[in-house]
Amino acid sequence: MRKTILITGATAGIGKAAAHKFAREGYNIIATGRRADKLAELKEEITTANDIAVTTLCFDVQDRTAVENAIKDLKPMLQSLDVLLNNAGLALGKDLFGDGDLDDWDTMIDTNVKGILYMTKACLPLLEKSSSPQIINIGSTAGQEVYELGNIYCATKHAVVAISKAMRIDLLQKGIKVTCINPGAAETEFSLVRFKGNREIAKTTYDGFTPLRPEDVAEVIYYTASLPVHVCINDLTITATQQANSFYVNRSGKLFE
Repeated sequence: MRKTILITGATAGIGKAAAHKFAREGYNIIATGRRADKLAELKEEITTANDIAVTTLCFDVQDRTAVENAIKDLKPMLQSLDVLLNNAGLALGKDLFGDGDLDDWDTMIDTNVKGILYMTKACLPLLEKSSSPQIINIGSTAGQEVYELGNIYCATKHAVVAISKAMRIDLLQKGIKVTCINPGAAETEFSLVRFKGNREIAKTTYDGFTPLRPEDVAEVIYYTASLPVHVCINDLTITATQQANSFYVNRSGKLFE
């Protein structure tokens, strides 16, 4: 029987790359996101290249009712869920604490923290029916340290690390693996969203070094999901070779193109 993975934030970046990777490996895909047109494009791309089933669900993980309704509608179609990839997340703004936008703070907390909580709680009954269930939460190096102007984004990613640890403890008796993957700089829509569409500022995030590609992170995500059932990677940090952590990046040139 084919395994099934549900991926949040699947319309771009790491989520989209993960959807393609797991599809190539024979998983049925449940892709969620806020952009119906992008979900339709993703479904077309995957089904054209792979003989697997793709289900798309258009909703915002911030919306508790939408999450609950989407998963409720999904349950009659699905015997079990093998992997939940909580990938949806974002940064908004890069300001000193006193200059922060409260709406940005709410959006980051509602997406990065509450979104994981809502999705995982709703999906648990399906995960419990799998013979090899796993929850994979996408954190960040920003969840391991705090940098200037990162305040609330860093706080939300610290919360992802703590929530992952709590899940691991509380779900231990149910045999559910919980993995937290913490990428460094990956060239996605992340910076464009953070700087609210300002491409000139966003592109400077990756100046002078070769960052991770979404496909690089997707390979690592799949690796953690492909291990024997008795093996669980609890926490994993992945950065570009030219990045040591959130503070130190070798910007002497793109050395690995």
